[in-house]
Amino acid sequence: MHVLVLGGTAEARRLAELLTARPDTRVTTSLAGRVAAPRTPPGELRVGGFGGAHGLAEWLRTRAVDTVVDATHPFADTISRNAAHAAALTGVPLLVLRRPGWRPQPGDDWREAGSLPEAAALLPSLGRRVFLTTGRMGLAAFAGAPDDLWFLVRSVDPPEPPHPPRMEVLLDRGPFTLDGERHLLARHRIDVLVTKDSGGAATAPKLTAAREAGLAVVVVRRPPVPDGVPVVPDPEAALARITG
Repeated sequence: MHVLVLGGTAEARRLAELLTARPDTRVTTSLAGRVAAPRTPPGELRVGGFGGAHGLAEWLRTRAVDTVVDATHPFADTISRNAAHAAALTGVPLLVLRRPGWRPQPGDDWREAGSLPEAAALLPSLGRRVFLTTGRMGLAAFAGAPDDLWFLVRSVDPPEPPHPPRMEVLLDRGPFTLDGERHLLARHRIDVLVTKDSGGAATAPKLTAAREAGLAVVVVRRPPVPDGVPVVPDPEAALARITG
């Protein structure tokens, strides 16, 4: 059985580990190539785009793929839509592996936003020193921020313009600790946090630290999974679905 894992997440790596342990299974993980030094999973690896839904469909046919697992980041909307379209074109079963989103806890001061531009529009009423943890690819949405807003931008790789006019870049990769996040917020005098609803434990400590400090948090809602595609919450459930 040949399984294509659309990866880039810890869950994708874990699923590749589970699948490669099976002697009857061939696993190919596809990475978008947007991170300079990705954590590579076991099994076969390909890097780069497919050329849209039709390119992916052709790849599935020529490589005799039996199942596709979309285990990309919850905000990788384009590849998720392309995967659903390619699966429909080829008849190859598609499964979405998505870790559950975060939920507000007592004491949280959350504002939901439907997009990065919507999140940017909320900031002037919430604070002046912003901890921006939405990744380097979406910084253009904050490029028009007022001059009195200052941003601490955390990213795995250095961001490119356009980006906020006043910012400091912190190059780092999770998982992050609660003590580390507490010290970060205090050291930079942060008064508002902006995050995508990525879910998972690796980057969740920032939410706890923000709650403890009484900070406003802007949470960008994740895009919906394509209609009709089954969804599982973890790699073990994905393995059971694939092999069951």
